[in-house]
Amino acid sequence: MPTTLPDLEHEFRAILAPDSIRSATEADAVSGIQPRLVLEPNDQQQLAAVLRLANEANLTIVPRGGGSKLSWGNPPSRADMILSTTRLNKVVEHVWADLTVSVEAGCTFQNLQSALAQHSQRLALDPLWPDTATIGGVLSTNDSGSLRMRFGPLRDLIIGVTVALPDGTLASSGGKVVKNVAGYDLPKLVTGALGTLGVITRAVFRVHPLQRNTRTLSVSFAELEKMQRFLLAVQDSQLAHSALQARIAKEVEPVLDILFEGTEAGIDAQEAQLRAIARPVNVFENPSTVWAASQDLWNSRDSAALAKFSTLPAAIARTMEAVRRTATSCEARWKLAIQATGIGMLRLEAQPENLHACLSELRHDLESAGGSFVIHHRPASMPPLDAWGQPGDALPLMRAVKKQLDPRNTLNPGRFVGGI
Repeated sequence: MPTTLPDLEHEFRAILAPDSIRSATEADAVSGIQPRLVLEPNDQQQLAAVLRLANEANLTIVPRGGGSKLSWGNPPSRADMILSTTRLNKVVEHVWADLTVSVEAGCTFQNLQSALAQHSQRLALDPLWPDTATIGGVLSTNDSGSLRMRFGPLRDLIIGVTVALPDGTLASSGGKVVKNVAGYDLPKLVTGALGTLGVITRAVFRVHPLQRNTRTLSVSFAELEKMQRFLLAVQDSQLAHSALQARIAKEVEPVLDILFEGTEAGIDAQEAQLRAIARPVNVFENPSTVWAASQDLWNSRDSAALAKFSTLPAAIARTMEAVRRTATSCEARWKLAIQATGIGMLRLEAQPENLHACLSELRHDLESAGGSFVIHHRPASMPPLDAWGQPGDALPLMRAVKKQLDPRNTLNPGRFVGGI
């Protein structure tokens, strides 16, 4: 077994094409940690082979797709190599009659949607940066977006997955089974695991019909409690909305956005029902771009802290008020978008020391109420702060799974919850 990086690089070149391996540059750094090599396998067999060699040599691997969310999580404790899925970018099989699609992990979300649209179908997600985000990255970060309201979380849409484990095994589970790993539901296990258990190479999804007609309606409120009551009334109604979100910012009144999809006649009937529920509050039509609110929060992110949080749907107004109160005390500029499911994104801008205090206080408030607060981006000038917060009672089980699948801590070491 090669023991030095030059020897190992020679082994890699025996497996990969000449243009599939290169020295890493500053642009390949992961949260300030500089890797030495970038590997770009042409297929999942090559990926598994080079992963096995790295694992046997006790080198660490950072899996990478489009790189749009590479800063999420804590900085890795080590990052010897980047293992890119860029060339694993094909839609393998679209069985449109069965509403399923098999796709390689390096395919961008937008390219997959374009392929599905040829048969008037879609994957019912709206993740951040669809032009660059890859399927593997969307799965690893569990980025489902506002359509989760109607179509469920990402774990409900994925029905099969193939994962390269650190020992070189290509393990498949669920739909289109090649080999099962007994005892583990791999599709659900790797969703949201941030690439710490294996490298996703292929996934199988349940897809839905593409809706040609959509309409976004919005309602503004002067008071958070009135917004909360209306949100719960919409949720308790017979409305068949596809998405429902609340938006608010410093010195800006809260607004609720509701997305309807279907036939024009059906949408007209839904709108009439919504206006009846809202009366006497004004309902107005908005462009569909309001559903990019979470993505807009990320603009010029170097100067801001950005966090994903969760709260109870009945506590959305209370959470918004807590953000407003804490941000005011920290002299921060802020805005947020939160889905009716209680999952939201927050942007804060303040002096570095104030920002640290503000994030810490908000995390304490949300975790004390049974929610969560994950920091996806913080300015380099801000004092260090763990990305994940309290791991909860599941940490021992998570560590046991990590030890079982990645005993040498090869994949993304230190990046996930509890230093996994």
